Amino acid sequence: MPRIALGLEYDGTDFVGWQIQRTGRSIEAALAAAVEAVANEPTTVRGAGRTDAGVHAAQQVAHFDTGAERTERQWLLGINSNLPPDIAVRWVREVPSTFDARRSAVRRRYRYAVLQQPTRPALARARVWWIREPLDAAAMTAASLHWLGEHDFSAFRAAGCQAKTPMRRLVAVRIARTAQADGVLWQIDFTANAFLQHMVRNLVGALVEIGRGDLEPAAAGEMLASRDRTQAAVAAPPTGLTLVGVLYPEHYRLPAASDAD
Repeated sequence: MPRIALGLEYDGTDFVGWQIQRTGRSIEAALAAAVEAVANEPTTVRGAGRTDAGVHAAQQVAHFDTGAERTERQWLLGINSNLPPDIAVRWVREVPSTFDARRSAVRRRYRYAVLQQPTRPALARARVWWIREPLDAAAMTAASLHWLGEHDFSAFRAAGCQAKTPMRRLVAVRIARTAQADGVLWQIDFTANAFLQHMVRNLVGALVEIGRGDLEPAAAGEMLASRDRTQAAVAAPPTGLTLVGVLYPEHYRLPAASDAD
């Protein structure tokens, strides 16, 4: 039975997240329904990561098994024609049966956007965390160094996180800022082998507190060492978070997420 991988983007504003819930729209359900309409058979889709309610994706990756015979182009056009406007498939590839969207991934990259300006935004309100206070880039960069490498990130995981282990390997944190008309757009990228539930939002919450000057950079290491969620910062809101890419071994020959996304 062929296995099909696909890359998709979505605006998570009006979804309860990737995973099917008892109530509300989920990306998983919408994608499965669209695939089923093309395959003409019941289908289960499995994603690389379970993004939360309000979280966006520039390149989420999913796979499904099917007995239907379709070309990659037929899958692409057919699925997109059955998806709502806030989800779009970017590419489709037939992959070996060894491929698993979640288990085969070697790295994931998330980007968090913080907009610092005096007044609240309207157009960007669902894509950024709006704050008024200026941030100190040097302090935030110094803080992030405490998290690089493989650590127990219990202090930055959600209480309901179902991951079997809190150990994660944070490969890189990149903090960039772009001047705006009356403020600064901050983009904070996190690359890791995998992430715990709410991990990025909790890390960003700590960075913003440090950037504001409420805490010293060393507090980032103290939070990590505590392994206690109550000792860390309040989570950043989901609106500023986007899954920008999932990396797989080269032999699967999947399209890579662009750094420009």
